Amino acid sequence: MRKILVTGGCGQIGSELVMELRGKYGGNNVVAAGYKRNPSKTLLNSGPVEFIDVTNRRTVEDVIRKYEIDTIYHMAAILSAVGEKNPELCWNVNINGLRNILEIAREYDLIRVFFPSSIAVFGPGTPQYNTPQETILRPTTMYGITKVSGELLCEWYFKRFGLDVRGIRYPGIISSETPPGGGTTDYAVAIFHEAIQQKRYTCFLKEDTVLPMMYMPDCIRATVELMEADLVRLKHHSNFNLTAMSFSAGQLAREIKKHIPEFTCVYKPDFRQEIAESWPRSIDDSAAREEWGWSPKYDLRMTVEDMLERLRR
Repeated sequence: MRKILVTGGCGQIGSELVMELRGKYGGNNVVAAGYKRNPSKTLLNSGPVEFIDVTNRRTVEDVIRKYEIDTIYHMAAILSAVGEKNPELCWNVNINGLRNILEIAREYDLIRVFFPSSIAVFGPGTPQYNTPQETILRPTTMYGITKVSGELLCEWYFKRFGLDVRGIRYPGIISSETPPGGGTTDYAVAIFHEAIQQKRYTCFLKEDTVLPMMYMPDCIRATVELMEADLVRLKHHSNFNLTAMSFSAGQLAREIKKHIPEFTCVYKPDFRQEIAESWPRSIDDSAAREEWGWSPKYDLRMTVEDMLERLRR
C-alpha cells in the first residue's frame, strides 16, 4: 500500500486531493502536511495531519521517516498574485522548497513525485489560442518563472537520477470546498460566493478576459490519473498541458445569472489584468489525452450548476 505525503495539504487543491487519496488508499496512508495550523475538521478526523515548512528540509524529512513515505504530491506553492507582491517568498517556497522535495525523494528512493506547474509558464510570446505542448516559455511573473524553473529542474532529476517526477500545467481551478488562495484566476471562485451572499460581484479582470479553466473534480481526477499512468507510455513528465474549458469573466457571470437573475457583476481591473493578458486563451492538451487518456467531464454549464448547488447546500 502506498504511503503518501501531500505538501500544501490544507490548501485549495491539496485539501481535496488528500480526501480523494484517503478514499483510495486509506486514511492512515495519506499525510496532509500544511504550513499554517488551520486544517479543516474533515482533514483532522480522516487521517494524519502534520505541519511542515518545505523550505526547511528537516521538517520534511522528519515526516518522511515517521510515516515511511514513498510518494509525494508536492502541492505547496505561492501563487501568482501573492508572488508578485512578495517575489522573494515566491522564489524561496516554489524553488528552494521544490529542490528540497526532489533531493529528499532521490536520497530516500521514493517511488514517485508530483509537481504542479501552471499556465503561468507561458508569456506574451506564446500562441494565445490552442497553445501547443512545446512552445515558447517566457513568463512575466515571478510565479511563472518559478514554474518554468521547476519544470526544468524536475526534468533534470528524471534524466540525471531516474526520479519519476510527473506534473501538470494547471489552468485556473474552480472549487466549492476551499476559498481562493491568491491566484489570478481566483475571481472564478469568489464570484460564486458573492453571487449567493451579496447578489453582486466586483471582478478584478475585464469582462472579455478569457482564460483556460477546470472544475476541481476534473483537476483531482487528472492528477491521480497521471500519477497512476504507466511510465512507459509517457513521453512527457513534469509539464503536461491540461484544460477542460475556456470562458471569459462575462460569460461566467451570465451563466450564473441564469440561476440567480438578480445577480450583477461589475468590472474593475487591477494589477492582475496584466498577468491574465500574458496567459493563453485556450490550451492544446493532446499530449495528455494521447499519453495517459485524459478527458474532462465538466463544461461551463455543468460547473456552474454544481458549484451553486454545493455552495447553497
